[in-house]
Amino acid sequence: MNASSTPPIELKGQDFLLRRAQESDVEARLALGRHPEIYRMFGGEAFVTRPYTKADAEAWLRANSEHPAAWIIDCDGLIGEVRLDNIDRHDRRASFAIGILDPKRLGQGLGTAATKLVLAHAFGALALHRVSLRVLAFNERAIACYRKCGFSIEGREREAALVDGEWHDDIMMGILAHEFSAPEDRPQGK
Repeated sequence: MNASSTPPIELKGQDFLLRRAQESDVEARLALGRHPEIYRMFGGEAFVTRPYTKADAEAWLRANSEHPAAWIIDCDGLIGEVRLDNIDRHDRRASFAIGILDPKRLGQGLGTAATKLVLAHAFGALALHRVSLRVLAFNERAIACYRKCGFSIEGREREAALVDGEWHDDIMMGILAHEFSAPEDRPQGK
């Protein structure tokens, strides 16, 4: 990764905060566990029965703490994470990833609001030209979120992911700096 080693700044949304991971997040992440349907949307096996352990939560914290552009989505506590991966300063591009880990927080617009806030940071403070992502084709909720944020579908990688014993396509999406307009980041229903 060609990103600087300084940690990302805190980003404030209307009703949430994007912040660095902290030790207290281990217990919060452990409490969220591994929700089968959310895990499946990330490409995991929905039928995985292995419990989410404290060691898993500690490894998750380490990965987020060491990542140069990762934030915890904090809305009255940890509800998810968001990252800019593979930041390339020369080509001014990065990959995007987000996960709402609390099933009670799905469908409230928080993922859309957090995505827009990170894109505003990426195209503003980081002066990136392009942000891309890949998403499983069956993850319609995520695709709708990304479209609301200005991402366009750029391609499809056929049968790229084996999930629950079946092959699924990945959708590649991207957004360019000039396609992004600074959004209102208020989640729905607030």
